[in-house]
Amino acid sequence: MATDICTRRLTKELKSLMKDPIRSPTITVAPNEKNILEVHYVIEGSEKTPFAGGIYHGKLLFPKDYPLKPPSVIMITKNGRFQPNRRLCLSMSDFHPESWNPMWSVSTILTGLYSFMIESQPTLGSIESTKSQKEKFARQSLDYNVRDPTFCKLFPEYVILQKERLAARQAALGISGSSTTDASNTMISQESTVQFEK
Repeated sequence: MATDICTRRLTKELKSLMKDPIRSPTITVAPNEKNILEVHYVIEGSEKTPFAGGIYHGKLLFPKDYPLKPPSVIMITKNGRFQPNRRLCLSMSDFHPESWNPMWSVSTILTGLYSFMIESQPTLGSIESTKSQKEKFARQSLDYNVRDPTFCKLFPEYVILQKERLAARQAALGISGSSTTDASNTMISQESTVQFEK
């Protein structure tokens, strides 16, 4: 159970981020409705990086005495930089409580995570991959995410975006607008070889 200080601090930070989201890169947050200590995020990959066009879902798991202690940082979407569903060793994560600064916030953590993501410095939880592998994961990321019910519930705007992209891919390939499940599955499987813009 979160302390009163923790609950107040997280509530304040999340309200602020929902009202005024991070724009560069674009980062969206949404707490687990049943547990404020579990905050989900979506990072959109920036142009001129191998992650351009990618939609990366992850979560921050806060200790009950945040902000005195740092959260666990996890990336869920396959991305070619971090192992999915594994705690990441970062200066602002629970791997390094000695370097944690209680003045840091959800915004600080997520901005720092993305800065580390676009670098190549190794750490516990990171992996090596080629630029083309990262670009492939970026193209597949949204289709991957919408298979996760939690993602769909917390970030419905990205589900709509995925449907729009799917319709655009079907139109480009001359498939009728009255798409079937089979057509949708075919499009998703072809995503690794065909890239379309928003």
